[in-house]
Formats: sequence, structure tokens, C-alpha cells
Amino acid sequence: MTDRAAELRDLVEEIREHDAVDDAFVAKSFTDRLVVVDLHCDQPFPEALESVLRDSGLRGANTVSADDDTDRSFAGSVGNTTRHQFIDMQTRGDHQSYVVD
Repeated sequence: MTDRAAELRDLVEEIREHDAVDDAFVAKSFTDRLVVVDLHCDQPFPEALESVLRDSGLRGANTVSADDDTDRSFAGSVGNTTRHQFIDMQTRGDHQSYVVD
């Protein structure tokens, strides 16, 4: 595991302690490493958590993809939670996805 991956896993452990958070985990997209945060339903994303994520080099996925959505990180509802995705800007594009013919 790289140092950055370990840093993000430690960050996720810290985020899980917040009262509004139902779950948080590190994931990968085709090209990026993500931090995914599930909030208890109907909770706005806490500004304190957003600051921690921003200070750690993460940005809301909607902001990075230039989506017109007003919510910088909202990715949808999952059961009784709302999911938010943040892209790791320090390793953006480093992950490689392979297609087998």
C-alpha cells in the first residue's frame, strides 16, 4: 500500500467518527482514487468535514468534473443515506484501468 493510500485510510477512520456520517471508505474509479462518505439521510454535508477533506487534497467529484449540479459532492441516495464522493487530487489520473480484448 502506498503512503497516500494509507493516509486516506487514516482520514476515513477519522471521518467515520463524525455524528452525521453513517459510513466512509476509500474506493477507485477508472482513473482516480476516491473517498466516499455516506451521511445519515437528510443531513447537509458538514462544513467542518468538507474543510478536512479539502485540506487533505480532496475535492467534490461534481466540482472536478465541472458538473452543473449545485452540490459539489452529492452522488445519490443509498438506502437511508446520502452518498458523497471526493476525488484525491494528489493522485488524480494515476490509477489505470485495463480493458482486455
